[in-house]
Amino acid sequence: MAWSQETAMDDAERPGSGDQLWSVFEFARRYRLAKREENRLLMLYGPTASLRDLLANAQRHSLIS
Repeated sequence: MAWSQETAMDDAERPGSGDQLWSVFEFARRYRLAKREENRLLMLYGPTASLRDLLANAQRHSLIS
């Protein structure tokens, strides 16, 4: 039986999955989070977390008041 590359992927590696593991540093850079918010996420999750958790817990502060 031949394995296709798609069946060999774990759920965490599937594109579009909310359970993808992301680097908190990369997430903060991509979403332009303040260093303080990046540090808060690092304290909550460590260096990696699921995309779903990061999106649900990240807070962006507006530069316009």
